[in-house]
Amino acid sequence: MTKEIEQKNSEQCIGRREFVGGAVAAAAGLGAVAAGADTVNAAIARQTMTDEQRKSVALEYLKAFDNGGKTSDGGSIFDLFADDVQVFFPKWGIAHGKDELKQMFTDVGGTLKGIRHHYSNFNYIMTGTDTFVVEGTSHGEHRDGPWRADQPQWGAGRWCDVFEVRDFKIQRVFIYLDPDYAGKDTERYAWIKRMQQASK
Repeated sequence: MTKEIEQKNSEQCIGRREFVGGAVAAAAGLGAVAAGADTVNAAIARQTMTDEQRKSVALEYLKAFDNGGKTSDGGSIFDLFADDVQVFFPKWGIAHGKDELKQMFTDVGGTLKGIRHHYSNFNYIMTGTDTFVVEGTSHGEHRDGPWRADQPQWGAGRWCDVFEVRDFKIQRVFIYLDPDYAGKDTERYAWIKRMQQASK
């Protein structure tokens, strides 16, 4: 009799666990549908990366940008990005996916005659996760004129990029810099006019 009661109780517990588990799974599925998703899409990491490997992806991207969009192995800069990448550039906004990214690079790159990032001066702030920061300087020539970091100090040439690199692809990069490369936008800033006068 005792064995029969224990067996019945065990079956009831298993049944309750299966019901609860099924309810949780169903709720998760309904939540995804309610959010407008046909399936639950997660950004799952499939390849383990070290900080040094993440840094190398960022460096390859910046060097490719300086090299007319060609990577060190002759490939396209766009091969370095995930299909659903997000990229922010000041005064342009956020590019979602490779098609919009190509438009962004066409728009921005079309204003540049040449650019060179100063690789030896990069400052990497690594977190041990997919997200990290690269800070640096550059020089080059915009269609409105040349620029070089710190010449003058208030001018363009200093930048900071926040990267997310996973599975050896750039998933996200938000670019923070002064897009007025040639330093033409000075009239609105009284301190710039003051510094220009003081340097004469």
